[in-house]
Amino acid sequence: MSRIPTLVHETWGDHAALLARASAGQPGGAFAANAGVVDVATPARPLQLEKGTELPQVALAYETYGELNARGDNAILVCHALTGSAHAAGVHEREQVPGWWDPLIGTGKPIDTDRYFVISSNVLGGCYGSTGPTSFDPETGRPYGIDFPRYTIRDMVRAQRLLVEELGVSSLAAVIGGSMGGMQVLEWAVMYPELVRAIAPIAIGAGHSAWAIGLNEVARRAIMSDPSWQDGHYPLCNQPETGLGLARAVAMFTYRSFDSLEQKFGRERVGERSSLNGKLAIGTAVEGELSGLTESFEIASYLEYQGVKLAMRFDANTYIHLTLAMDDFDLAEGRERSIEQVLARIEQPALVVGISSDVLYPEVEQKRLAASLSNARYERLVSPHGHDAFLIEFPQLAVHLRKFLSDVTHR
Repeated sequence: MSRIPTLVHETWGDHAALLARASAGQPGGAFAANAGVVDVATPARPLQLEKGTELPQVALAYETYGELNARGDNAILVCHALTGSAHAAGVHEREQVPGWWDPLIGTGKPIDTDRYFVISSNVLGGCYGSTGPTSFDPETGRPYGIDFPRYTIRDMVRAQRLLVEELGVSSLAAVIGGSMGGMQVLEWAVMYPELVRAIAPIAIGAGHSAWAIGLNEVARRAIMSDPSWQDGHYPLCNQPETGLGLARAVAMFTYRSFDSLEQKFGRERVGERSSLNGKLAIGTAVEGELSGLTESFEIASYLEYQGVKLAMRFDANTYIHLTLAMDDFDLAEGRERSIEQVLARIEQPALVVGISSDVLYPEVEQKRLAASLSNARYERLVSPHGHDAFLIEFPQLAVHLRKFLSDVTHR
């Protein structure tokens, strides 16, 4: 089994508002979600991976919202980003914090659970209940760790297809997701066009750029430079937290933007640098070397906080494997066609969403994607918050999703 840590949300301010709304019992507050785990591969039916290996057993953790109709064709699959989980909306016994897209999923919301059966799963290779590096290898009885086999975005989608079938879904009204979730959306459209009637890739392009690959490489090196890394064979109770925290600090600059950080922090200082749990101060020096410092900038404190918080809920080997899968993402690779030809063959109606201030996946990538798809509309989130705007700018995104789903399901 995988270790399943409690999910902690990371968008500043917005989730506090969700919690307040839910606790106040206002209309649109958090609803009850259904959560489960399904074995989508077994020793009798192992999952064949794209890079030539196989997994003898694969479990996927998932949540569902709403009811599947008798035809099994009112389902929408929502795909999560890099450090996300299946907990997209609502609450349940183990997750009392509303999910990461709770403002968009539920009764009367853009992804309306009175009409749709919504599915969200933790990806293959994740650490929130699905089989991944923190799972036990049946051959050794120990966690896979770094020895977990390499997998790709296409392998994630193959596992999701098995889950969807297990849940009785005959076809998907739409597949929707942002960032790494958007990669899955595009692969669904190419791999299983007969099962998908519409797609909405958000804040992603058709292949990982050199810029994004390079940033992931820096993050992985930060993890691997931590003495606790132990060549990836660290015990789960003593993972390379400092390296993972530094990787997170690097990533946070690509998830936000100049204007977002300036607006939130500027040159504000804190009175005293905190050293959470005796960890290293991110990107600076060992705690003992900082004893003479009495003040720091708010942005430095924020980065330290985000790094420690991720290390408390996520696994370093999982981060390594997921970022490698993202770097391998190229919709045209192995398909004997150019990227333009692959995209032109996607016939499903598509909503492509870009973000005005995204520095990780610049808007030019989404515009190019929309122009190459045969049946796409392009919409823009105007936001200072960078790549993470698809987890923050809910009112804007709600308008676009509501109209798109209304159009494609009333044809």
